[in-house]
This record gives sequence, structure tokens and C-alpha cells, in this order.
Amino acid sequence: IHGAGRTDTGVHAMGQVAHVDLETRLDEKDLKNALNGNLPLECRIMDVEKVNDDFQARFDATKRHYQYQCFTGDSILYKNQAWHLTNMNFHRLNQLASHIIGDHDFLSLSKFRDDLDHTRCIIYKSEWKSDGKMVIFHITGNRFLHHMVRYLVGTMVAMAEERFSEEEFLSLLKNPLKDVQIFKAPAQGLILVQVDYE
Repeated sequence: IHGAGRTDTGVHAMGQVAHVDLETRLDEKDLKNALNGNLPLECRIMDVEKVNDDFQARFDATKRHYQYQCFTGDSILYKNQAWHLTNMNFHRLNQLASHIIGDHDFLSLSKFRDDLDHTRCIIYKSEWKSDGKMVIFHITGNRFLHHMVRYLVGTMVAMAEERFSEEEFLSLLKNPLKDVQIFKAPAQGLILVQVDYE
């Protein structure tokens, strides 16, 4: 089974896409039911469809949509679905998020891997939205590097709290370096929401 993207331990996926080559007499509906009957409840197959033999869930994807949830309330209900923070400067976070849009080298804001051809990504959307006590970062890009969204969120929160300067952040985008010691948000707030194809 090959997924459209890897997710770290603790990260959630509502819209993961995967492909598998198999021979079966089951139609799509029966195959979905058979798979779900053997999977734990926290893992569900939402849809099954036949595709061309050359389809690749990872390499054919054109956009990936992630969101990162931060919770500013007292409830423990979201302890495994959000990063709990006491105070967030929403206006400041959106100012910072706007710098990410465009074609950038995110080497400094990802976990370095030497098996990558390059570390450039095109970001189409980068914004924070507030829904009461839940503050959510939405980001869409053509691809994402390992831990990239978590580093972006952690660094933006650190800047909003004035623990890291905007100038330092912009320098990381303009002059990328590997293995920079910066801020990484915890895994539990990150969700792969959707994967797009042509």
C-alpha cells in the first residue's frame, strides 16, 4: 500500500489517499466493507475506486491540504487533537503566515533528509482562522517536507510570543540552512485534510 503522504506518529489524516495493486473479485463497495471489517475503529476506508494501472497516490498528487489545530480553552477533550496554548496573537499569526505563500526553499523549516532532490515547495494558501477557542492554521502546497508544517506552526507561535524574531524567520526562508535548532509544534494538532489530483 502506497500513501499520498507520510504522517508522523500522533498526526491525523482525514483525507489520506493510497493505492494498492491487487487482484480481487470484490466490487468497490464490498472491498471497502471487507477492509473496514478488519481495521481498527480509528482507521476507516471512506471510498474505494478503480484507477489506471500507472496511478501513483504520492507522485500524481498536485496539492495537499493540511490544518493544524491549537486550543486555547480548558477542556481536555482535545488533548489528542490539538496543541493546548493559553494565549495566541491571532492577528500576528496571520501576518507571519502571509510570508510563507509562494515558492520557497524550506530546508531550514523541515527535518533534513539526504534522499531529497530539492527542498523547494510552492505554498498556495497559508492562513490562521479562529473558531472560538480553536485556532486553526490552514496550509495548501504542492508538496511538504518532513515535519515542515510542525516547524512552521511552532516557529510562528514562537514569533507571536516574541521568542523568535520575524527577521530571523525571513532569513531562514531566504538563506536556508540544514539542521537549524528552531521550534516544532507537537504532532497531535496536525491533520492531513485533503489530497488533490488532476
